[in-house]
Amino acid sequence: MGNCGTIAIMGGGSWATAIAKMMLEQNETIHWYMRREDRIEEFRRLGHNPAYLTSVHFDVNRIFFSSDINKVVESADTLIFVTPSPYLKSHLKKLRTRLRDKFIVTAIKGIVPDENLVCSEYFHQVYAVPDENLAVLGGPSHAEEVALGRLTYLTVGCADTAKAQDFADMISSEYVKTKISDDVIGIEYASVLKNVYAIASGICNGLKYGDNFQSVLMANAAQEMNRFLTVVHPIERNIIDSVYLGDLLVTGYSNFSRNRVFGTMIGKGYSVKSAQIEMEMIAEGYFGTKCMKDINKYLHVNMPILDAVYNILYERISPSIEIKLLTDSFR
Repeated sequence: MGNCGTIAIMGGGSWATAIAKMMLEQNETIHWYMRREDRIEEFRRLGHNPAYLTSVHFDVNRIFFSSDINKVVESADTLIFVTPSPYLKSHLKKLRTRLRDKFIVTAIKGIVPDENLVCSEYFHQVYAVPDENLAVLGGPSHAEEVALGRLTYLTVGCADTAKAQDFADMISSEYVKTKISDDVIGIEYASVLKNVYAIASGICNGLKYGDNFQSVLMANAAQEMNRFLTVVHPIERNIIDSVYLGDLLVTGYSNFSRNRVFGTMIGKGYSVKSAQIEMEMIAEGYFGTKCMKDINKYLHVNMPILDAVYNILYERISPSIEIKLLTDSFR
């Protein structure tokens, strides 16, 4: 069981399902919170998540499912949150159990709307979870590839590096390699921004810009990300590490990326609403764009790609006009 005690997965989507698969490689049992009782019943009956990564089969006898968040939180020492960031608050509103004694891992690549806080800051400020009990799971990782057992490199960030190492050891396997970091805030912001840049990449794809331009866009996105991280959390970091640049590249280039697919539709002329309906899934970067724009109002970092995506998604400026203006600013 390692030093992380009883493990609970909080959320029922594709990344939650992939993390559950990783956890069961080394843990005899896990607890799993899913909001919908009907999904839990179907999961038990089918032996796989009925809605996401349906090819991954589970031994359901090793999983304690519950739609009661308090029951799951009470029974676990380590809680891995994998709910979409816009819904985190509504899940946590039902809590009557203290979180500050738990080890909280956020695998949410998003910002809590209204508060405009990355998830670790939200847990710290609202639930008084101390920094040494807060971790973030980052790195270039499509749930679909983890499901297939394809080689994946993840980074665990925590102020307490011994705790980061314990958790990293627990998720390591033949196909998951891990490293640790103390840059919790930087990893979280990078994982939000790369979704915004993946939407930009998709928009350019939809507008028929080619690979030559995409590489320039990604190079500029990495520089923009670095400028922001240096202002928001000025510590020694290397932007070309896989947790920053790697995550940016996989999200910007891969067809598994929901944010890129969403952006491609916008570039082709879909409205935000119709793109969301067609995808039947929400692209985290849509919310992330507005949150980052709000945060940057106070920081004044030069972020032309963020501004362009915001103008297209929220100000309804024509993608072709906005991207043309952006291309003129690149060198």
